[in-house]
Amino acid sequence: MTLSEKGPLTPVSTLAAVFEPISLTIQRWPGITAAAHWDLYRVGELVDGADFYVGDEELGHLHLNGEAHLATSPALGAALVAGGLARPLRFGGAAYRGWTEFSVRTAADAAHATWLFELNYQRLQGRPEAELVAEIATRQPASR
Repeated sequence: MTLSEKGPLTPVSTLAAVFEPISLTIQRWPGITAAAHWDLYRVGELVDGADFYVGDEELGHLHLNGEAHLATSPALGAALVAGGLARPLRFGGAAYRGWTEFSVRTAADAAHATWLFELNYQRLQGRPEAELVAEIATRQPASR
């Protein structure tokens, strides 16, 4: 979803301890818009995490249940999945092709999720996908 399609913009509230460092780090990056992530069925009523945008494009979001969802491109998403660094988004169909997800439970998971967001941020800032895919190839899979 683009920023212009999003519902009401509300500031991000303080998140659980494991998510707050991710959120605060992303919010410091130039050009980021952060907002409350609404529950799909109660937009404007029930917050379900934090959304992050670069311009009008969604970078990704954090859910209160511990899932990080990233709006990666199909090529970047495929490289992350092939490298064992993320999973394909479990729902959404063709409109979400390339999207990936990662579960955040520990500080190590939070560090990995932050790296995933940074990688996607670099893509949205114009870093060539070939460079990003090459970086992914050198990264060890997230320990589980």
